[in-house]
Amino acid sequence: MGGEDEPGWEVDPDDEWGVAVIATVGRQLKLRREALALRAADFGRAVGYGEDMVYKVEAGKRIPRPEYLDKADKVLKAGGLISAMKEDVEKVRYPRKVRALAEMEGKAVELQLYDPLNIHGLLQTPEYARALFGMHRPALTQDHIERATEARVSRKSVFERDPTPELSFILEEWVLRRPLGGRVLLRQQLEHALELGQLRNVEIQVMPMDRPEHAGIEGGIEVLKFADGSAVGRSPGVANGRPVSEPRDLRVLELRYGIIRAQALSPRESLAFIEELLGET
Repeated sequence: MGGEDEPGWEVDPDDEWGVAVIATVGRQLKLRREALALRAADFGRAVGYGEDMVYKVEAGKRIPRPEYLDKADKVLKAGGLISAMKEDVEKVRYPRKVRALAEMEGKAVELQLYDPLNIHGLLQTPEYARALFGMHRPALTQDHIERATEARVSRKSVFERDPTPELSFILEEWVLRRPLGGRVLLRQQLEHALELGQLRNVEIQVMPMDRPEHAGIEGGIEVLKFADGSAVGRSPGVANGRPVSEPRDLRVLELRYGIIRAQALSPRESLAFIEELLGET
C-alpha cells in the first residue's frame, strides 16, 4: 500500500482545534499500542506502514487516513473504538478555511457565485480540480494536491441538501473554452456543468466574450444568504476581499451581481451555449 508519506497529511499548526483532535487521536493510539506491549516497529509492519510514520501519527504530527485507523483498530483489538475516530478526523483533514467555507455553504439557503478566472469550484469535477491544483506554481506536493482536491469535492454536498438551497453561478465564456488539463477533462467538465445546470435549484449563466460592457471587472463575487435573513459576501473589490456582512457592503455586491446576471446569457441560453461548446470539443 503506500510508502512513508501515504498514511496521512500534515497538521496545520495554526488550526488549534484540528491540532487538538489529532493529538488526542494519536495519544489514544499510543496508549493502546503500549498496553499490548507492542513496539512501534512491529505495529507499523502489522498495519503496513513504517515505524517513523507510526511515531508521527502518535505524536499528532500527521493526520491518519481512514484505512490507517481501521487497520489499527484490528491490530490493537479496539473493538471499533479507534475506527469510530474517523468521524472526528474527517472533520479536520481539510484546511481550516475550507471547513469554514463548507460550513457556511452548508447553512446557506441561497448562493450567488461568480468566478472570472475558473469554472467555480462547486461545479468542478474531481479530475478537473486535481488538474488545476497541479498547475500551481510553485508546484504543490502530490499530497497537497490530493488533500485540496478532496476538500473541494467535499463541498459538493451542498447539492444534496434537503431542503436544497438556490444556487446561481455566472461563468465566463473563456473558462469554458480553455482546455485546462486537456480536452478530455474539459469535455467531462462541460458535461458535468450541463447535468448540474438542469437541477431545479441551480441556475448557470454564461458571460459571452463579445459583451461590450461587464460589471465584473473588479473580480469574483460570493454572496451567501441564510434562513434568518442574514448574509455574508466577499469580493476583491470590497473590503480588500475580506468577508463582509454589513448591509452597505452587501448592497454593492448584490448590485454588481445583478448587473452581471443581466448582461450574461439567460440560464436557458447558457445551457444551449454549453451544449454547443460540448459539440465543438
